[in-house]
Amino acid sequence: MSNYRRVFIPGGTFFFTLVTWQRQPLLGSPERVALLREAFAHVREQRPFTIDGSVILPDHLHCIIRLPEGDTDYPGRWREIKKRFSARVDPTTNARNERPVWQRRHYEHAIRDDTDWRRHLDYLHYNPVKHGLAQRVQDWPWSSFKRAVARGWYEAQWGSVAPENLPGIEPGDL
Repeated sequence: MSNYRRVFIPGGTFFFTLVTWQRQPLLGSPERVALLREAFAHVREQRPFTIDGSVILPDHLHCIIRLPEGDTDYPGRWREIKKRFSARVDPTTNARNERPVWQRRHYEHAIRDDTDWRRHLDYLHYNPVKHGLAQRVQDWPWSSFKRAVARGWYEAQWGSVAPENLPGIEPGDL
């Protein structure tokens, strides 16, 4: 049995990685991305949070969320997002009443400061290029990059060259 411990910071900002079951490309179509977005929207109505950045790839997603002041329940939000999406994608369940859509756990990292936030935001936006899914960051359709450009967080051509603060890093290294 693992001794995994999560960090709970009231009103915290966190970077997350969620992976599909056995890395199946379940998020690789516009229809599936729409279902995932609907799940996010539904849960955000019930249990508010802010999304600073996100990217959806065929077999995983990354996102940075901010919880409301005093709130620590990101696991509950992810449970509801995963459950709502899963029920629409695959109605079959296993002996544990689970749907084979998501890996059981998710990776999270508590954002420490502005530099840490920027590094994680850069990582998630550059991820489609890193995985060979897009030539340029701005070409990937399922990313918050264009919204981040509109907010003034990036220049439109950012990521045309690999960012210097990301060489060789993986979520566990961030």
